[in-house]
Amino acid sequence: MHAITLRDSGGPEVLEWTEVPDPTPGPGEVLIEVAAAAVNRADLLQRQGFYPPPPGASEIIGMECSGRVAEVGSGVSAWQPGDEVCALLAGGGYATKVVVPAGHLLPVPAGVSLTESAGLPEVACTVWSNLVGVAGLRAGDLVLIQGGSGGIGTHAIQVASALGARVAATAGSPERLRLCRDLGAELAIDYHDEDVADQLRDASDGRGADVILDNMGAAALADNLDRLAPGGRLVIIGMQGGTKAEINLAAMLRKRASVAATNLRGRPTDGPDGKAAIVAEVRAELWPLIESGRVKPVVHAELPMDQAAEAHRMLEAGGVIGKLLLTNWAYGPRE
Repeated sequence: MHAITLRDSGGPEVLEWTEVPDPTPGPGEVLIEVAAAAVNRADLLQRQGFYPPPPGASEIIGMECSGRVAEVGSGVSAWQPGDEVCALLAGGGYATKVVVPAGHLLPVPAGVSLTESAGLPEVACTVWSNLVGVAGLRAGDLVLIQGGSGGIGTHAIQVASALGARVAATAGSPERLRLCRDLGAELAIDYHDEDVADQLRDASDGRGADVILDNMGAAALADNLDRLAPGGRLVIIGMQGGTKAEINLAAMLRKRASVAATNLRGRPTDGPDGKAAIVAEVRAELWPLIESGRVKPVVHAELPMDQAAEAHRMLEAGGVIGKLLLTNWAYGPRE
C-alpha cells in the first residue's frame, strides 16, 4: 500500500508519499480500504515531533478516515467486507489501508458522502464526549465555543444548538462570524476587538457561560474563568495557547466552577471511558442528528492524499474553515 510517512520531524516538506507494508487485521480488528482521511491540528503537532501516537498505534499520521471494509479479523461479526464506514483512529489515516478496532467504526450516515464522512469521527467523538459527557450540557445552557469556524467549532455549534443550548462562538473575521451564525450560534463574537466576557454577561443577565469548550489552553485560562457563570464548566481540549498557566482558585471557589482537561486519542479502546463506548454513544445519540440534517459536515477543501504537505500548509496558514480532507480513490468509487 501507499502512505504518507515522515522523513524527519519538521515542516510540511518532511511528509512523503511512499510504499509501505500492508497492515493485517488481528482479532477484533477490521482492515479498511481508505477513501479519505481528515487533517487535524494534532496531525501538525505529530509532524513536528510534539505529539507521538499512543503505544502500539501506527506511526502514520491520521486520526480519522472513511472507506470500505476489506477484511475482518477473528471475532468480528458486526462488520462485513464491502461495508462503507468511517473510523476513529489512534493513527494510520494518511494511507490507502488502515487497521482499526471494530468498536471504533461507524456507518457512513445517510445523506453524507463516503468522502465527507471522513471528517466526522474525530470531531463527533470529541464534541459529544466533552459537551455532553464531561460538561453535562443541558437545554437552555449558554455554551461558548471557541474557534467556532474550525473543524471542532463548526461541529460543536451545530450539536449544541440541536440539543437546545444557547450558543455563543468566537471567530476572527466577518466571514467566519457569519458562518457561526448560519450554523446556529445566537451570539458570534470577534475575539480581536470585543470583550468576550461582557458579551456573554449581556446575553445571560450578568451570569456568563454555563459551559466553555476551549481549544487554547494556558493562554485563555484566566479569561475563561472570568467568563464562566456560577456553577460553570470549563472543558479544555487543546493547547494552541500553551500548556502552563496559574489558576485562580479563589475565582473557582467563588463561582463553584469546574475545570476539566480531556484527550481522546490516548484513551483505551475498552472500558466505560474508552473509545468504543464513546463511539457507541455517538452512533446512538448523535448519528440521528446527522442523518436528519440538523448537523452537517463542513468541508473546506478536498486534496489528493499525496498532497498532504499542501494540506498542512493550508491549515497552518489559518485560512481553513471546517475540515480539510485527503482523498484516495486507488480502489475506485463503487457504482
